Amino acid sequence: MPAHSAYSIKLIVSVTVAKQIEKALFDTALELDPAARAAFLEQACQGSAELRQRLEKLLAAYECTRDFFDIKLVNLPGELPATNGATPIPGAPDQRPTGEGENTMVIGHYRLIQRLGEGGCGVVYLAEQETPIRRKVALKIIRLGMDTESVIARFEAERQVLALMDHPHIAHVLDAGATETGRPFFVMELVQGVKVTTFCNQDNLDTRQRLNLFIQICHAVQHAHQKGIIHRDIKPSNILVARHDGTFVPKVIDFGIAKATEGRLMDDTFHTAVNQFIGTPAYMSPEQADSSGLDVDTRSDIYSLGVLLYELLTGRTPFDSKKLIESGVDEMRRTLRESEPQPPSSLLTTMGNTELTQIAGQHHAEPPRLISSVQGDLDWIVMKALEKDRRRRYETANGLAMDVQRYLNNEPVIARPPSNFYKFQKLVRRNKITFLAITAVALALLIGFSISTWLYLQEHEARQRAVLAEEQQIRLREEADHLRLAAEYRQKLTQAAVLLSRDKTNEADQLVADLPAPEPNLEYADLFRTLGDWQAANRHWKLAADRFRVLTQINLPDDWDITTLDYLRYGPVLLAYGDVGGYQQFRQSAINHYAKTTNPLPAERVVKISLLMPADPAMLRTLQPLAEVASNSLVTDLSMGPSLAAWRSFSLGLMAYRMQDYSGAEKWCEKSMAFENGNVVRAVNLQLVRAMTDYQLGKKETARNELALARKQIGSHFDNDWELGDGGKGFWFDWLFARILLEEAAALINRHGG
Repeated sequence: MPAHSAYSIKLIVSVTVAKQIEKALFDTALELDPAARAAFLEQACQGSAELRQRLEKLLAAYECTRDFFDIKLVNLPGELPATNGATPIPGAPDQRPTGEGENTMVIGHYRLIQRLGEGGCGVVYLAEQETPIRRKVALKIIRLGMDTESVIARFEAERQVLALMDHPHIAHVLDAGATETGRPFFVMELVQGVKVTTFCNQDNLDTRQRLNLFIQICHAVQHAHQKGIIHRDIKPSNILVARHDGTFVPKVIDFGIAKATEGRLMDDTFHTAVNQFIGTPAYMSPEQADSSGLDVDTRSDIYSLGVLLYELLTGRTPFDSKKLIESGVDEMRRTLRESEPQPPSSLLTTMGNTELTQIAGQHHAEPPRLISSVQGDLDWIVMKALEKDRRRRYETANGLAMDVQRYLNNEPVIARPPSNFYKFQKLVRRNKITFLAITAVALALLIGFSISTWLYLQEHEARQRAVLAEEQQIRLREEADHLRLAAEYRQKLTQAAVLLSRDKTNEADQLVADLPAPEPNLEYADLFRTLGDWQAANRHWKLAADRFRVLTQINLPDDWDITTLDYLRYGPVLLAYGDVGGYQQFRQSAINHYAKTTNPLPAERVVKISLLMPADPAMLRTLQPLAEVASNSLVTDLSMGPSLAAWRSFSLGLMAYRMQDYSGAEKWCEKSMAFENGNVVRAVNLQLVRAMTDYQLGKKETARNELALARKQIGSHFDNDWELGDGGKGFWFDWLFARILLEEAAALINRHGG
């Protein structure tokens, strides 16, 4: 790019940021009374007489135009009381009588009825469209200062994309135009509701209800992003919520309007908008506040969604909007780019008792319970969405929604505490001068050492240069091929995840059917886990085993909770389609991986999944230390719940049975029964182990009765009422586990006709 063009872009960037900050200061000043307005301008302008003069002129111009916005409106049946002889809008393109001699305020095809609200961008009216169809709409008239022709032209360019949006939680933008006085207006679907934060607080929604509402909002934003539309101004006033038939229905409004009103930086040949300062300061992403020319993409909306989630949880935004503006332009931009907000739970902890009690009451909870529910996973989710570096945020709104859903499902979330390297990066950013000095010294030493080394090796390098050049070309070609294949591979996995989010499970499964295992990754693991569960639900055991095989390879190695739970999926499926050899290899691999663990949960799960079929004495000796870890935990872990204790006792009973310690197996079964027994499938598995144990102890009649009861339960739940979830009846793989034990027990007890 020529030097003069680069200079022009830089100049336009600075002007655009200044104009948008000036607009934010103007909007805030409008909300203040005249007495407080002067003090605010003095503090916000920080001695800039030119900026203050421009703001005072804008405010004076606004006061002169209030007659335009404070028009009298004619009523329709069921609306406001009629005002006879109402004054028409100055400069309106069309004025027609409504009948009986009254004047109606008309803009184009739209008849204004009632003022709905007013904001920094303009005034919103309830209107009735007369042609080509009659319907109620919301009509927003933009304030003075917009380039009308450019606004309308950009809206027309966006119209085709906006028309593609069809989502129950997105309000449609229907039309746009201008009054005869040159003010742009937009026509939107009429949404009956209140802004999302007000709705949640008025109805005292608890944290779970707020998160479910937030997930719906994320899905709406994801739909727009898939159509190539970025909102750029997500905030509570642009998300309205109403109650329909007892359910909460959110609607995101103003899609496309921020894009239409933001303005171009250069002529039509320069199509990338640079450094737009669009949005409410408290909800603005760091890249929107930056002056580096960084393009705004969908991840800017992810940041704003993170601010919204922060406010839904704490009642405050990460940075107070009023304080941001009062701090001045440079300090506001520095805060948005560099300052790290408190995690939500930390903010709640530091609140005063009165405020915290009020916010907890709005969540229908006690203060300690509210803090406890936010602390941990929700902190991680919010702070990941609020990352300054957009590459570290969630890639999509759907990814953010899925992590919130994982929290609601008591599953591990993708958001994790930052690594040590990332903490070091933050330390460098906070101490730039010190690290620049250290880097300069280190660089000087490195340069000196490099020059000395280069002089020493110059002759040798000359002889090797040709060989190295050829090797480099080969390596570059190989790396390019590898990157291309990796990109194609990641694209297929991403497409499969999108298809899965649209409930197109079969298409997603076909897309990944022949792909090799990717690198360990939680999102890809979640994809293959869902596809495996779906294949299992359809009794396609071989295909389910293929998906779970990939799943066990891409699970994060240190995430033992998820890894061992997936073992419980994979093992029974292998035996369900008859791959005994595959099961033998699988359980030996699981034992080898966790042979030295001292954690009772993976120890117990490895014992259980490894004993789904009989094991040789060598394997039983290898499993003995794991069984002891699980057994000791029943004595030492006083916080263990009854359900977990019952499963652990069952696994130890199965271990005793495999070791032919039938008396020990009987005692462990009795111990398992002594705990709470609300899980149906656990009771069935326990009944089968007891049946085989009683048979070995000579209680054959009892064994037959237990076998018959277990068979009846399995026939009822497994064959006729297949479920993927829990719901008190157990997971599907626990029922498959029981069916495999049923076959073994039936073969044992009925082998002599008994």
